Amino acid sequence: MTLEQLRIFVAVAERLHMTRAARDLNLTQSAVSAAVTALETRHGTRLFDRVGRGLTLNSAGEAFLPEARAVLARANDAQMLLEDLGGLMRGRLRLWASQTIGAYWLPQRMSAFKKQYPGIALELRIGNTHNVIEAVLNSEAEIGLIEGEEEAARIERIAVGSDRLIVVAGPDHPLSGRTGILSATDIKSLDWALRETGSGTRSEFEAHLPSGITPTDLRVELTLPSNEAILTAVGAGQMVTAISELAARPLIEAGRLVQLPLELPERPFYRLRHHERGMSRAAEAFVAAL
Repeated sequence: MTLEQLRIFVAVAERLHMTRAARDLNLTQSAVSAAVTALETRHGTRLFDRVGRGLTLNSAGEAFLPEARAVLARANDAQMLLEDLGGLMRGRLRLWASQTIGAYWLPQRMSAFKKQYPGIALELRIGNTHNVIEAVLNSEAEIGLIEGEEEAARIERIAVGSDRLIVVAGPDHPLSGRTGILSATDIKSLDWALRETGSGTRSEFEAHLPSGITPTDLRVELTLPSNEAILTAVGAGQMVTAISELAARPLIEAGRLVQLPLELPERPFYRLRHHERGMSRAAEAFVAAL
């Protein structure tokens, strides 16, 4: 077996979906399927059960998954050592970030880092807060960046920046000219479009709802997996959303959205790493740059 086959197996096992694994690995679906088939054929052991168009890990796959992760982690440690021996003239740093950070806050910092260390290749993948934590735990990422408060064992979490959630609506929304703070009755009566469960934006908003309101009180009419999709839906209809000011500000300034009067607290951005693993020199330099 090869490290690439192990990497593909772990990606499929974690997502239980060939297409999503292929997309996240930047491979074709046929390449992912062929790698899994080759691994199973070479060792005469099926690792997945195919049920209709879906996948489930069978007992052999469940037993093999932690071993595959351990091998990949050791291979990554070995690569980090060799890159460190070469100093910061060359190397690779794998990052995962939640959507708001990855799209609006991190790119300019990655660009500044590349100017200082042109030999270090930066690889960024974007997911929700839960995805980022899993990537750090599973050694898919050496550094993770999230805006959610979600915690996990074996994860070191350090604040490196901040943002604020705001509530926005389309310019034709009935409350678009509202000046007084939204009441609990207003909030409960609104039609909400929100990010998916597991995203930092969703969890932060639900954690800081005004007194007397719980997440179950909200009329959530639409759940979407990206900031861009949420903003497009809200700008075109009568729904409202809570979203990063970084993401919404350009559309507010362009007159395509309006901010509604509801005060939400500032939320920190966190840098994550696995506290049981050492950091490469590239990661140390990147953390210092942040």
